[in-house]
Formats: sequence, C-alpha cells, structure tokens
Amino acid sequence: MTSRIPRDSRLRLVRPRPLAAAPRAMNQRRSRRPAPRPPEGTPAPAELARMARSGLAGAARVAHWADAALRPGRDGASPDGKGTLSEATAELAAEDLGLTPAQVRADWDTARLAGLVEVHGDSARPGWRLRAWDRDDSAVLRGWVALFDAWSLAHPEPREHEPSAVAEVVSAMPQVLSFLQLSAGPVPVAQLLDLLEQRVTELRTERCEIPYGPQPEPVQQPPAAADAPLDPLLDWALHALASVGALTYGDAQATLTPLGSWAVWVKLEQICVAAQSPAGNIEQSAEDMLRGCSQLRPNAARAEYRAWLAARTVGSAVGQLIDAARGEDALLRGLAFEALRVVGAPAEPDVRAAVDEATLRPYALLWLAEHDGIDPEDAHEVLTREEATWMWVDTAAAVADHGEAPLLVRHLESAIQPTVPMLLDEVRAVGHPRTVQVLVALAAAHPDPALAKAVRRAAFQVHTGGS
Repeated sequence: MTSRIPRDSRLRLVRPRPLAAAPRAMNQRRSRRPAPRPPEGTPAPAELARMARSGLAGAARVAHWADAALRPGRDGASPDGKGTLSEATAELAAEDLGLTPAQVRADWDTARLAGLVEVHGDSARPGWRLRAWDRDDSAVLRGWVALFDAWSLAHPEPREHEPSAVAEVVSAMPQVLSFLQLSAGPVPVAQLLDLLEQRVTELRTERCEIPYGPQPEPVQQPPAAADAPLDPLLDWALHALASVGALTYGDAQATLTPLGSWAVWVKLEQICVAAQSPAGNIEQSAEDMLRGCSQLRPNAARAEYRAWLAARTVGSAVGQLIDAARGEDALLRGLAFEALRVVGAPAEPDVRAAVDEATLRPYALLWLAEHDGIDPEDAHEVLTREEATWMWVDTAAAVADHGEAPLLVRHLESAIQPTVPMLLDEVRAVGHPRTVQVLVALAAAHPDPALAKAVRRAAFQVHTGGS
C-alpha cells in the first residue's frame, strides 16, 4: 500500500508575503527604548512640513510644470546623464511660469536634489515625493532632508580652492552643525571657525598612519591645501546651508532655522540609536549590520538602517547593501532590500541595474514597483510566475536557515500555485540553488506524511537530475 497526495490537495491562496515577514516571526526581543522626542521648542511635524513646502515651493512648481508640459520620458533634459534642462525647455518654462531661465534652472536643480524629479539617463520623470507633495507631510520632510544632505551640491564650492580642502570642510561640517544645534541660538562665525579648524586638524591627524617596513621617499606635496585659511570655505559652507534653508547667516553670526535644528537632531538621534544597539551596527559592515537587524522588529530595524546610512555616503552604502544581497544568505538578501527602501530614490540606479542579475531580479522588481507608487500589497503582480516561484524558494531558504519548522510549513500558504504537485513541478523547474535543501527541510517539517513523502521525492529528483 502506497501513500499519495489527494488530487484536491490545494494550497490556500494568499498574497505572497515579503521576506521581511521571516524576521518578524524570529524576533527575540522588543526594543524598549522609548520613542525619542525632539528638543523643546521644535515645531510640530505639520508645521515643519509647512516650512519645507514653503522653502521648496519654487522647486515643486517647476517639477509640476515639467510633469504637465513634458510628461515622463519626453525630451526635456539635455543628454548629459545629469538631467540638466535643455535651453529650449528652460526658456519655455520661464515663459510659462513668469521666471527667468536662470531661476528655472536653479529651481530644477533643487527639485532634483530633493527627489521631486528623478533623472534616468537622458530623460527625467516626477519623483514619488512630488506625487505625495500635497498630502504626505513625511514625504515633504524627507525631500527637504535630502536637499539638506546635499547642501554642498546646491551651492557649488569656490573654484579657486583645493578639492582636498573642500572635502575636509564638508566632512567637518556635521560637527559644526551639531554645535549650532546644541547652542540653540546665534553663534559668532569666529567661534565656528575655531571649531572647524580643530575638526579639520583632527581629520588630518587621523589620516597620518605610520606604515610598517621600508618606504619610498615621501613626495613633496604642495602646501596650498594644508596651509590655506579655512575662513573662505566656512563662509561658502554657511552660505550653502543658508541657501537650502538650514540656517540664517549674517552680521558675522549663524543660527539654525527650525528645520535645520530639527534635521540635525534627527541625524544625531539616528547615530545614538545605533550606538545603543547591542550590535553597535553603525560601525559594522553591511552584512554584519543586517545580521544584527534580523533580530529586531521592523520599526527598530528601520531605525538601525537609517543610522547606518547616515554614517556613510549614499553611493558607498548602496553598493555595500547590493553586495550583501548577492551573498548566499537569503535572509540578508531580503533585509538588504528593506534597507534600500529606506535609502529611497538615490538607490534607484543601482537597484535598476540589479534587475539583470538573476539572484536579485525579483527583489529589485518589487523595490522598483513600490518606488513607482504601486501598493506593496499589489507589487508582487509585476513578477512573472517563474520569478515569483524563485522568490518563494529563496524566502523558504531564509526561513529554513533562520526560522522554525512551523513557519516553514506556513510558508506553503504564500505560494501562487493552486496545488502541491504544481508547486513542486515549478519549484524544480526554476533551478534555485537551494531547492534541494528547501524541499528536504519542508519534508522534515510537514506533519502530513503523504505530502512530506512527495516533497522528499521531489528533492531526490532534483538532486539526481531525474524526473
């Protein structure tokens, strides 16, 4: 007498659950740290958003004009890969909006830095923040913080200064801003200059490492960068920060605006959250950071991602996350794309490139769908049946490696196939490298002897290459 799977052994159809569901079931602790509150006197989020909308009104107006007049994908930017407005487009916008072409270009550049406009090769399109501009305060504040982070691009540095000196000042400005935030009032520029000089000296000292073994004669470096006075660069930095609305600058003193003070507090709070985490994630590699976050609940994990990202340049952080996603651990793959969701628009070029990699393709397609405004509950519809099956196996691998047997059994419910035999046939066909291990783990975990036997048979056939 042999056991078999009944013909009507159907799986309950549900929407596929994202990989992030696996860590939720494996959480071992809840973050007990109370939600931090901004310093006393900080305006409410709605008021901050009103300020941000006011400061970015020109950028939003030009972005809305481009959306209506050009429509996504039409020629409106120069083919330089940077989204610079063409002469004809700038003049047309200036005529329609009652501005000068120079004002249009300035507002366009601000819109790009704030994520209201996204550049794709030779064309530009409206960003998701523009779609949510009038109804979502958090989207507005995120756009303003993106502009705040890009202050050194919003107001280009003086050409006569050494690039290395400019880079040192940009690296040192977070400490200057922190001092301004703690001061909670006007600070003389002379005092800020002293602080900047101290911080730049520290940065230069940190780079002075004594190598081991015989070394060639040092090359004489021009003294311009090291000996140049920093006050012109501080003046540039303060003007740049004032241009994005982070501070006011005049009469030889600087004062953070409410938006600027709030943004600096947010950055400091992100760092404090990571510093207080058990794993100290802010100093970890992307892979180790993700492993540490796998034990946290979703909100706590997102706070860790934000803190880790705040301590790195966007390009470096995105590259590290993509590399971590390429590894063998499927759990880290899903978590890496959760962290990339926190990055938002700046990660899009790298995520779009990841579509060409079979291992990353389903995750990248889901990320892009959500980034384009598709509801996360419906984003899975962009996947082909084969891609969805591949992701089902990948998620099952994460659960098998990091979860518990009942969770793996429940994972059957997220399959898109209506029957177990169809699922097994399509799982075998997609060629996921972890197929055998997933099927063996599922067979060992499932309480139905008949189903477990069929799954073991499928695992054996995949292992031997039989049918």
